[in-house]
Order: sequence, then C-alpha cells, then structure tokens
Amino acid sequence: MKKSLLTKCSGFGLFLAALVLFVPAVQADNSIKIAQDHFTNLGVTLGKMQSVQHIPLLSAPAKVVIPAAHEFIVSASQAGLITKLNASIGDTVKKGALLAELNSPDLLSMQRLYLKALSEMQLGFLSFQRDKKLLDDGVIAERRWQETRSQYNAFVSEVSEHRQLLEIYGMTGRDIDALAKTHHLSSQLNVVAPISGVVMERMAAAGERIAMLAPIYRIANLDVLWLEINIPHERIGSIKIGDQVLVDNSEITAKITLLGQSVNPENQTLMARAVIDKHVSAEGVLAVRVGQTLNTQIIQATETAAFKVPNTAIAQNEGKSFIFIRNPEGFKVSPITVIGKQGAESTISGDFSGDEDIAINGAVALKANWLGLGSAE
Repeated sequence: MKKSLLTKCSGFGLFLAALVLFVPAVQADNSIKIAQDHFTNLGVTLGKMQSVQHIPLLSAPAKVVIPAAHEFIVSASQAGLITKLNASIGDTVKKGALLAELNSPDLLSMQRLYLKALSEMQLGFLSFQRDKKLLDDGVIAERRWQETRSQYNAFVSEVSEHRQLLEIYGMTGRDIDALAKTHHLSSQLNVVAPISGVVMERMAAAGERIAMLAPIYRIANLDVLWLEINIPHERIGSIKIGDQVLVDNSEITAKITLLGQSVNPENQTLMARAVIDKHVSAEGVLAVRVGQTLNTQIIQATETAAFKVPNTAIAQNEGKSFIFIRNPEGFKVSPITVIGKQGAESTISGDFSGDEDIAINGAVALKANWLGLGSAE
C-alpha cells in the first residue's frame, strides 16, 4: 500500500514539475519568451506589415450600363418603305453617317410645299423692292409699304419653316439648296447618325414599311460607361460618394458618384452608381462590355494608419484580435482592430510603425503558448 502511494505521489510530482517548466512561457505583460530555434520548430515564420491607404469595405455585384445621355434611338421622321440599311450591330459610325434610305411619298409633298413657299417669297421680294422705291419717291402711302413689308416677312417665315421641316426629315442644307436650284423632287429619305458611336441594336429590316417616328437603330457613345452596384441596404451607411471601386481580375477602377434613395423590394439592395475611369486599352479594345455583370469591391481612403497582413497572422481570443511582434526575448502580443478583409488578407489598425517583424505563420502555436495551452491549440 505504501509503495503504491509513493508511486502516485511520484507521478503527481512529475506532472507539477512539467507544469512549472511550462508556465514561464505565459507572461502577464502580454509577451512570449521563446528562443529562435523553438519558434522555428513551431512553424512560425516572420514577415512585414504592408502600409495601405485604402480599406476594403465590401464586395458586391455590378452591371455595366450606358449613361442615358449617351444613348440615342434613330427613328424615321416620316412614314415610308425601307430600301436600304447601311449599318449592322456592332458597327462604329460617325456623326452624320448614312444609316438607312427610305422611299417616302410624304417627302415629295414637303419638297413641293417648300418650293411653293420659295416662289412666293421671291415674288414678294419683287413687290417689296418696288413699293420701297415708290415710297421713297412719295408715290404711295406709308401704310401700303407697311402691308407689303409685312406680307414679305410672312413669306420669309414660311420658307424658313418648310426648310427646317426638310432638315428634320433628313435633308441636308446642301440637298435643300440643290432642290431650290434644280426643282428636282426626290422621295428618297436619308436617315443619318445623330452621334458618333456604336450600333447597339437594329430594330427594322430592309423592305419593311414603317410608320412615322418608328425606331430603326439604337446607337450609343461608349466613351463613358457606368457601373450600377447593388449594395445591401444595411451597408449603405458605410459607403460614401468618391469611394473607389475595383473590378475583380482586372485593372479597371471606378469612382462612386451617386447613392440611390430607394430600396429594391425584391432583394433589399440600394443602387450605387460608379463612373468607370478607363475601359479602353491602348489598342482600342474594350475591357468591359455593356450589360456585363461583374464582381466588384468597394474600397475607402483611410485617414489613419492602416496595414495589410495575412489572415494567418491574426489570432483571436475572447472576441478580440491580436498579432505577434518579434522582440529580443520572443514576441509581444499586440491588440489590433480588423477594419477590412479581402481574400486571404486583412486590413488592420493599431499602434505600429510598419517596420515591425510579425509572425505571419504559426499564430495558432504562439497563441497556445501565450495562453498556456501547450504547443498546439
């Protein structure tokens, strides 16, 4: 019995001795005393923090759209039969380029009315000159001269009205001048591009008879593109005008210029609009396409010092975050605030210079030593 008791006491003594040997690794001042060869055996490797100027806020899907002011519907100014279409989807066109030709009987009527008004104006001008001379010679009363002048001004206004209508119908100033000179009527109505851009859609076919103002093409200027980003409504308070947007797997960046004022009831998100900084390469190739859905990340400039570290460098304890900074005795346990995450890295803030050597791997083993749990957690 005595021998058994001695054996038990001896075993308990060994346990206490082992515990005493281990306790010095845990320090009340949040430091770990550990030799170089020991922490190397624990798989601890050292690295540097990376100073950053922006904090990643959140990731969200976005859609590439065209600004409303850069998109135009090209329609027929008069009813007619489409005889020719000169542009296809994807073509780049210049402002004033001929897009389509129509055969429009209504155009003949407008040309005839213009020539009639032009003829009346020319006759009215002769009367105007004659009565002006008679007024100067004292032959006619001033009232008659005023009536002649008023009638001539009415003829001028009517010619101007019909000329503007012909321009609206698609005739150029040169075409109208040629009509006035030759009096040759033509039913061909030309539809031209109102802007320089890309043909996004064709909405009519050759041989089709269309009504007045029927759409034929949709053209867009792609020099400026927007991102419409869906932001969860509970996160909208952290987003600000001017925040930067990064597009995954590309060098494209954008800047937020508008935050929506209403919540989409279907997915409980708000729309944020960002203007893409540059989406065309030096070779003229588009980096993004209209209608494309992209994964984006919103980042925000920080006024305080912030650093990027691997997630493996961070240890958690009682709801707080820590990193381990190398010192001559071992490591100092420093509290941090995680202010952003992006993939395998986190953005942190704390009282650091940025030159410290930190444990970028093996934080779990150091945490175990710090808390007195042994060499592994």
